Amino acid sequence: MPRLPILLLLAAAALVPGFALAAPAGGEKTAKAMKNMNESSLLAPAWTGPFTSKEFEKTNDARIARAKVQIAKMVAAKGKRTIENTLVPYDEASRELDMAGSITSLMENVHPDSNVRTAAEALTQKVAAYGTEISLDRKVYDALVALDLSGVDAETRFYVERELRDFRLAGVDKDEATRGKIKTLRDELVKVGQEFDRNIRDDVRTIKVKPEQLSGLPADFVSSHKPGDDGMITLDINYPDYVPTMTYCTNDEVRKHLYLEFQNRAYPKNMTVLKQLIEKRHTLANLLGYSNWADYITANKMVGTSQNVRDFIDRIVAASGSAQERDFQILLRRKKTDDPTATTIPFWQTSFYNEAVKRSDYNFDSQSIRPYLSYPNVIQGVLDVSSRLFGVTFKRVENVKAWDASVEAYEMWKGDDLVGRFYLDMHPRPNKYNHAAQFDIRTGLAGRQLPEAALVCNLPGGEAGDPGLCEIDDVNTVFHEFGHLLHTLFAGHRKWVGTAGIRTEHDFVEAPSQMLEEWMKDPKVLQTFAKHHETGEPVPTDLVVRMKRAEEYGKGLQVRRQMVYADLSLSIYDRDPAKVDIDALMKTLVTRYQPFQYLDDTHFACSFGHLDGYSAVYYTYMWSLVIAKDMFSAFNHSDLLDPTVSTRYRDAVLAAGGSKPAAKMVEDFLGRPYNFEAYRAWLNEMP
Repeated sequence: MPRLPILLLLAAAALVPGFALAAPAGGEKTAKAMKNMNESSLLAPAWTGPFTSKEFEKTNDARIARAKVQIAKMVAAKGKRTIENTLVPYDEASRELDMAGSITSLMENVHPDSNVRTAAEALTQKVAAYGTEISLDRKVYDALVALDLSGVDAETRFYVERELRDFRLAGVDKDEATRGKIKTLRDELVKVGQEFDRNIRDDVRTIKVKPEQLSGLPADFVSSHKPGDDGMITLDINYPDYVPTMTYCTNDEVRKHLYLEFQNRAYPKNMTVLKQLIEKRHTLANLLGYSNWADYITANKMVGTSQNVRDFIDRIVAASGSAQERDFQILLRRKKTDDPTATTIPFWQTSFYNEAVKRSDYNFDSQSIRPYLSYPNVIQGVLDVSSRLFGVTFKRVENVKAWDASVEAYEMWKGDDLVGRFYLDMHPRPNKYNHAAQFDIRTGLAGRQLPEAALVCNLPGGEAGDPGLCEIDDVNTVFHEFGHLLHTLFAGHRKWVGTAGIRTEHDFVEAPSQMLEEWMKDPKVLQTFAKHHETGEPVPTDLVVRMKRAEEYGKGLQVRRQMVYADLSLSIYDRDPAKVDIDALMKTLVTRYQPFQYLDDTHFACSFGHLDGYSAVYYTYMWSLVIAKDMFSAFNHSDLLDPTVSTRYRDAVLAAGGSKPAAKMVEDFLGRPYNFEAYRAWLNEMP
């Protein structure tokens, strides 16, 4: 959805759903005291447990109730509309709903207790419903319109003007009957979106294979997968099983079988659910005066219009044509050494042959670097790198009770000042969100409360004696998601909740996280934490250089795959739903943009969670990457740990939060508007 007024943002499919720190155990009195302290103390952690579903519901119902009190106070104010009697209570209501919506979103995705997950889903619906109610309330809107903004600072003016724009996008200026229909549709969309996400989360498929069929997989992978009583080994579609199997397993049938299961997650359930999402969003867009959902949702993005998205996709497709053709011919040439008659490559073979090209053309075997990338080393690495870049330190908080025993808690300090908190929930378990994301729990507010967030991933390790040897893509994921987390924490010290945190345009939010990925590709940086899990020796420079070259191979193919996703996201939402055949559209886009043959018995869209949360704006990733490459060009590439530029970047971009337009933040950092040239140079550069 568009970046609606902050109170309605929680009703929208959030980009980076929420999170918080737990209270210590100690019985009902302790829990009650902790909860009360959380609502008033700057340094107190947000309350994430331990709690029953009833306690969780009571706490967050109270937050919604307090938000209602603030809105009533705002509307009832007499006399001249001022910042104090209007914007202050509005922002306080936003703070309460932000805390409620963030923690409920997190818990419905990660909590091991099904009762808490169910309660969290219901609470998310309540928060969203009240957010929708406010966004359609003419009295609230009129109060903000009447504010005297003469003499206010630029951040406050920007906040109010953006909220007024987004109230209008929400439909506040429609007649009463239309506003009623809008509210009904928004409430329904929250529930449909939850069902879509739940179906993906719950459908963890497995296959069974014989021990000898694991040929080619790393020794630690094989040793951690013992045969069952039937003599067979079970593999599931979560990343710690899926990625190594698709990359290293020499058995083509095993790869194909697992690929089919992975591509059919949540099918057929989500085919029906997705059609409901598309239809309801189209109806809502029409009520709001737009011809389709894509036109509506792009109205407050950097891109501006859905036609501009279409033009951007076309530009990326044109720019990546020669790179893709070069990459594909290299891949096909490698396959022909196994099958001289080959003219194409099925999707389930692409990761395997991509790895084969790395070995044959770049003298790099991905398994050779895994011993240096144990999970503890990777986590410590991202902490140490971030500390050196941004002038902060991280402290592990022991004996904190979170929603699961595997979760770790940390604090972020700047000198003697505590400036943020976060959790790491990093390994797979049943009924847990099975992708990777940063979840907010509480937006920070200068002088009022500290920002808190969590990383939720599905990485190797987590079991006693398992070093959790990561793939290089796992390391990339950690740096990417930590980029979101740093953005949240640094932006959590603004004067308004509505300008704090990642409140910037949706199509900019991936840029800071994508740019942080650059650091884990640098030999000097990688050697600060990539140490052999047995000997402690740092990863050899030559190995990292070969890795970087090998990892750069295939970017043309990768960019084109991203355009399949971006066009799918746009095309199911930029037309009459009656004309959308999801599977046929996916087949058309694969044929148009990629040199691979579409596999008819796959239903990727059913597990493409971004079709809910991002809806029509998956182009965001490539749009943000263009900006990220340009921002990265300003850094000292011979010494990426030099804090000179990163400190300026921290202050100009990360800490700015939502206090000004994203393009202005980038211009403040670069000293000029961003452009396409750094991205073009990267795309065309030979590895």
